Amino acid sequence: MRRSSPSPLLVRSIPALWTFALGLWGLSRQDSVWRDEAATWQVARRSTAETVHMLANVDVVHGLYYLLMHGLFDLFGPGTTVLRLPSVVAMAVAASCVAALGHRLAGPWAGLGGGLALGLLPAVQFYLQEGRPYALVAAGAGISTLLLVTLLEGRGRAVHWVAYGGTVALCGLLNWLSLMILPAHLVTLLWTRAGRDTGKRWTAAAVAAVACVLPLVLFSRSQSAQVSWIPPLTWHMLIGPAILLAIGGLGALLDRPDADGPHADGTQADGPHADGPRADGTRTDQPRPDRPRGRRLSAAAVGLPLLAVPQIGLVGLSLIQPLFLDRYVLFSLLGLALLIGVAIGAAVEAVARRRPRAAPWVLPVVMAVAVAALLPQALAKRSPASRVDDVLTAAGDIRRMKRPGDAVLFIPAARRDTRLVSPDAFAGLRDIALARSPEESGTLKGEEARPGRIRAAMLAQRRILLVTDAPGVARPPATERERAKTSVLRNHFRAVADEQARGRRVTIYERRTAAR
Repeated sequence: MRRSSPSPLLVRSIPALWTFALGLWGLSRQDSVWRDEAATWQVARRSTAETVHMLANVDVVHGLYYLLMHGLFDLFGPGTTVLRLPSVVAMAVAASCVAALGHRLAGPWAGLGGGLALGLLPAVQFYLQEGRPYALVAAGAGISTLLLVTLLEGRGRAVHWVAYGGTVALCGLLNWLSLMILPAHLVTLLWTRAGRDTGKRWTAAAVAAVACVLPLVLFSRSQSAQVSWIPPLTWHMLIGPAILLAIGGLGALLDRPDADGPHADGTQADGPHADGPRADGTRTDQPRPDRPRGRRLSAAAVGLPLLAVPQIGLVGLSLIQPLFLDRYVLFSLLGLALLIGVAIGAAVEAVARRRPRAAPWVLPVVMAVAVAALLPQALAKRSPASRVDDVLTAAGDIRRMKRPGDAVLFIPAARRDTRLVSPDAFAGLRDIALARSPEESGTLKGEEARPGRIRAAMLAQRRILLVTDAPGVARPPATERERAKTSVLRNHFRAVADEQARGRRVTIYERRTAAR
């Protein structure tokens, strides 16, 4: 069995390369960028001063990520590859961390299986190619969990505790909901009955991390209107987390840690050779009074809390304020992948007991079946239709349909992201509703004029290009400005051309009097 087991280097590197390859596959998504990524794109193109000015008004929770992407856009220029490659690299790091955890806690096949499984999870494949910070948080969660396991194994030093607290704090600055990894790690400490000194050091690191993130948490509460669109929690929203917990629970039941492995306090477990006389005549069946005995670290003790606690915690927070979005706890899927790896490792061991030569083929067969079953999902996640809309397609329609002297209008104003991502496509067009630019106003969409001024500006135009949502995703006008725009177009203009593609719509309107 040991001869056919993969080496530690392969266990860590193969899942990282596999996940990286999955991320590069169809990375441009047919040259499409949707509205969430458009926010990253347009903010990353601003100067640092303009970004800081905006964060005082909106999106402060993503401030660190925006500054990171600003640096990358400055170095390499804007593009879909630069926008998404950090997420690909981060998720590859997360897969390597899962593999390392599985290898340490449940054996090489469990590590290899868990690391490979992470990249195949549908939610991971979605955010693997997303120009947002959630994959980076997952990488940080993997690194911090690996550091914690190293410390619980008794192999860490003070620098490891500093690295642990710093990693948790960095994840919190990318998305402060990632701080829910701390109660997950606390459950692991309690599960393994970690020593008192370990508990004190963990508490100090956790408090330091929370203290670093707390100002961001408090300040972001003043911008809570940004998440007001999230619907209240309903029973059917709990189906997905329940399925994930059921799969993770099954993997935890299959976890059978070796009896002679290390305890969470660094002592040795009660294995078949743990008791009895030593070479010096002493016996090991009585624990030393200064080394309290803990339970052995296991994949279940690490993976199940990492999966369950953030999911349950997000449900609890959503009962207070609607926040239930799977991307906020994407990092919890590292626990699910680890437990799936445990199940794969158990399958390899079961086959090895009966047919040792067949054992190395278990994982390839499982992966082949999983890839075939999830191929439709993988293809769907890499298509523009997997997202609500496509900013770049609408910009291409504008470039083709515009004429010199035309005006442009956006309903709702947030659809101005089309111009902010592709300003060249709008060259020569007048944004007649805009009073202050997004950079000047410190906002994502700019500040528009009063409804009366917008109406007067529209009536002075002969042709207006309207950028809005396609009928399938469009909402009724929600503000007085939107109703004023819609009313003028309906009463004084007529549509002469219309293009709808990938969730966005570009319509050309001409004045009726001018046409006659």
